[in-house]
Amino acid sequence: MAISETEVTTGITLSERAAQEITGLLERQGQTDAALRVFVQGGGCSGLNYGMAIDADSDEDDFTFMCHGVKVVVEPVSINYIKGATVDYVEDVMGGGFKIDNPNAIKSCGCGSSFSTEDAAEPSSGGCGSGCGCH
Repeated sequence: MAISETEVTTGITLSERAAQEITGLLERQGQTDAALRVFVQGGGCSGLNYGMAIDADSDEDDFTFMCHGVKVVVEPVSINYIKGATVDYVEDVMGGGFKIDNPNAIKSCGCGSSFSTEDAAEPSSGGCGSGCGCH
C-alpha cells in the first residue's frame, strides 16, 4: 500500500555525524550535488534489508528530505517501511559504519541490516546465514 505525500510527516533523519560522513564521501567522489538514497529490499533473515547508495539522479515521485545539508531521497514503496527512521554513523572495535534506527521495525537481525514490520510478510528462509541472530 503506497502512502500519499501528505501522509509522510517525518522522513529520514541523519545524525550530524552521519551527515558529516556522507558529505565527506560526496566530496571525495566529486559528487557534491548527489543525494543519499535510502531504500529497503526483500531479503535477510528478518524479511527486509536496508540499503543506501549515492544517487546523482532522483525520480520525480521520490520523497526528498534535507538534513544537515545532505539531500536524502526515498522511493515511495520504501518510505512505507522506513518513515521516521534515523541514520547514524557509529564506530566500534570492528570499525565504523552506518546504522539505521527504524521505529517501524518490530523484529531485526542482530547485525542490524535486516528487519521486519507488522505489514511485511515473514521470511521464507531459515536465516541470512550470517550467524548474527534475529531479535
